[in-house]
Amino acid sequence: MNNIIRVYCENTASHIEVEMGTSLRSLLNNLDITNSYPMLAAYVNNRLKELNYRVYTPISIRFIDITHFEGHRVYQRTVTFLLQRAMRELFPQHPFHIRHSLGSGVYCEAVGKQSFSYAECQQLEEAVRGIAAEDISIQRKKEPSADIIAKFEQAGYPDKATLLRSRPRLYSNVYYMGQTIGYFFGPLAPSSGYVDRFSICPYSEGFVVTMPDRSDPTKIGRVPNAEKMGGLFHQFHEWMDVVGVPTVGELNSRILQGDTSELIKIAEAVHGRQFSNIADKIFEAHRDRDVKVVLISGPSSSGKTTSAKRIGIQLRVLGLHPVLISLDDYFVNREDTPKDENGDYDYEALEALDLARLNDDLSRLIDGQSVEIPRYDFITGTRQWHEHPLQLTERSVLIMEGIHGLNPRLTPAIPDDKKFKIYLSCFTSVAMDNITRIHTTDNRLLRRITRDYRTRGNNAYDTIARWQSVRRGEDKHIFPYQENADVMVNTSLFYELGVIRPIVEPILREIPDTVPEFGEADRLLHFLDNFVPIKPDEIPLDSVLREFVGGSTFTY
Repeated sequence: MNNIIRVYCENTASHIEVEMGTSLRSLLNNLDITNSYPMLAAYVNNRLKELNYRVYTPISIRFIDITHFEGHRVYQRTVTFLLQRAMRELFPQHPFHIRHSLGSGVYCEAVGKQSFSYAECQQLEEAVRGIAAEDISIQRKKEPSADIIAKFEQAGYPDKATLLRSRPRLYSNVYYMGQTIGYFFGPLAPSSGYVDRFSICPYSEGFVVTMPDRSDPTKIGRVPNAEKMGGLFHQFHEWMDVVGVPTVGELNSRILQGDTSELIKIAEAVHGRQFSNIADKIFEAHRDRDVKVVLISGPSSSGKTTSAKRIGIQLRVLGLHPVLISLDDYFVNREDTPKDENGDYDYEALEALDLARLNDDLSRLIDGQSVEIPRYDFITGTRQWHEHPLQLTERSVLIMEGIHGLNPRLTPAIPDDKKFKIYLSCFTSVAMDNITRIHTTDNRLLRRITRDYRTRGNNAYDTIARWQSVRRGEDKHIFPYQENADVMVNTSLFYELGVIRPIVEPILREIPDTVPEFGEADRLLHFLDNFVPIKPDEIPLDSVLREFVGGSTFTY
């Protein structure tokens, strides 16, 4: 009986006794769990593991399916692995790249191939479905890194080999699906048969692989209208290729070679040029159609405040007088904030803002009156007041930034042709490797944890616990309006995760392994382990990154 261990399953709130070395997949088969969708992975003592993981000590487990945000990522990664194999079989002469996310799926391209026909996409989809139908086992193995590097080089994946070289480890984890080798940052499903729902269709210069909708996996997500967004992604991918750091492996290699200073200067110069070009367009709109209001929107931690201030400086260069307002300052007092379906304060809801006060202030400002502007204290959750009132002149431009900036319900009294709309986000331009994108949500979450710990009195547990609510709010209140923007701006800096890493790591480690949020902190720590740390010394004081890591010349 010494080889019997006791396991607690959170899904059934019960204990089960199993033999040491039992896989989670076998354990799951012995449990009476009623679930609409297959379980894809599990949290073991709040650490995410694949179902082929074997248990040897008493543990607590929580199985997850595609409706869980990490379960959806497991599904996506597994489809990617099948796609990698199918692309190699059908188009071996065209290296396969996943460029960026698109709705619930991903946009892909093949080097040297300008487009995909419907027939080719159908052929590719059938090939992936054939691999899924074979139900091939997917195994994770730990092997000497030198051996894995040699295998990737031999298989024609130099990007993966470069990444492994840039983060020296004696051993690394690698995935196998038959003879196909893959390198992923997070668990995969235990076999190819778990991912049988998806669609592939032509899009732009490549194709889109659309996954099941997380909220209703019986439906395949739709391809959103994202022409402007796609154009911005394409622009930055081309630019990253020119700079020579399209992947983390290449970026790490340049940093280890001593090129950090030059890379920072290049990345910041691109930001400076973006803000200058936007100011030129605002100046023209002010001159040609008397635009008085600039609205800046974007999801959490996209750098809206610093971007607004830097655009304001560029407008001053052109002779205009920018007046900046943060929509966050129009939050109602915390006790008056609406609550979501879980009973938590819903700061992402439009109703969390005092719309009546905001629109009254806007009307008075545009009329030339002097107006006292509120200031929201995030620590106390109460409204305070700025020391000096605001007043517009003929050469003034009012810049308002906040997550609801592009929502027509925010400023109904202002004609649309009198607004200039800007959408910001942190579209992570560097990829982990050619088929592993860095989720923009991960980049933004790390920014927010870093900033909120320093300025808003929130520890990593608080921020992670609220993050899914924040993302639901973004899906509802921000993303539907992004294509309404006159211009889009990418505020990510390809070097920034190297700077954030040494700052945020000790903050993440404060979360104990006794709470579910530990799983996300543990995942982020493993993710950050791929980046060579960078000291913040050479980051300009007006950088967007300073809004999160501190040391900014701006007052927030």
